Amino acid sequence: MRTMLVFNPNAGQSDAHERELAAAAEVWRDAGWQVDLQPTRAAGDGKRLGRLAAEAGYDLVVAAGGDGTLNEVINGLAGSTTALAPLPLGTMNVWARELRLPLQPRAAAEAILGWHVRPIDLGRAGDRYFLLMAGIGFDAAITAGVRADEKRRLGALAYVLRGIEQALSVRGARARLVLDGRSFRRRVLMVVVGNTQLYGGLVKITHRASIDDGLLDVCVIKGDNGLSAVRRLIAILGRRQGQDPELEYYRARSVAISARPPLPVQVDGDPIGTTPLTFEVVPAALHALLPEDLPEDLVQQPVNGVARRWLPGLVRRSTRG
Repeated sequence: MRTMLVFNPNAGQSDAHERELAAAAEVWRDAGWQVDLQPTRAAGDGKRLGRLAAEAGYDLVVAAGGDGTLNEVINGLAGSTTALAPLPLGTMNVWARELRLPLQPRAAAEAILGWHVRPIDLGRAGDRYFLLMAGIGFDAAITAGVRADEKRRLGALAYVLRGIEQALSVRGARARLVLDGRSFRRRVLMVVVGNTQLYGGLVKITHRASIDDGLLDVCVIKGDNGLSAVRRLIAILGRRQGQDPELEYYRARSVAISARPPLPVQVDGDPIGTTPLTFEVVPAALHALLPEDLPEDLVQQPVNGVARRWLPGLVRRSTRG
């Protein structure tokens, strides 16, 4: 199997970064894979390397780093048949957690050997693809306030500290949302447009999302101030979303959001600008290497009984009875 291992030398906090990459590559090479290591040097390199891998006919790109590295790579792979897999070396590793992948790199590399490829949906915010979700408002302001050196030094705590800071000053904004042509207005603190379920590696805000249903899940969090945000978070943590009138849940193929004042926007943990912006689902836009035991509610199409595209070097299993 021809594999490009794209890694962010600045992701995560481990001094053993290079050793972890080498250990993962060794696992795959022992299985007969051809593994080429390619570091990202600057913003946008992940996208460039993903596109290069697709054009050069690589079977697989492994994005080693955090969710920001994954996001760059998918923007180069979208629409191609080159598959994506994560190797968790970042701060949150939300996609790896969603797939229940071990967070220790060597164990993750061994687990990936038994995974298979299937097409999944992507979201798109303007011209930027996202794998996990887009956040509009409160969380995007937190993301924009966290510096790279704080992430390396403090990890997830950096987001907690910025969250407390934002909660003291945040105010709701008057927003207009258009979902598949249906328009309504709300005073919102935050909107999450999810392609997957797990948010921040901790909670499931878009808890009904599936990665292959051709829809985006939209959670509208209403409110006026930081206290409202804390109350909504408690409801989400307690899985009482349906009992809180300040939380609204929708599904749509297209979501347009405008607000006064404009709200910041982030996708997969990276700030990308402000509203107004349109978000849409792009069905089956990405080939992803996935485990066979995915949570049943995360996929609409069952793994058993459907055609699979197997990568060279992986054991082939029959899907016919």
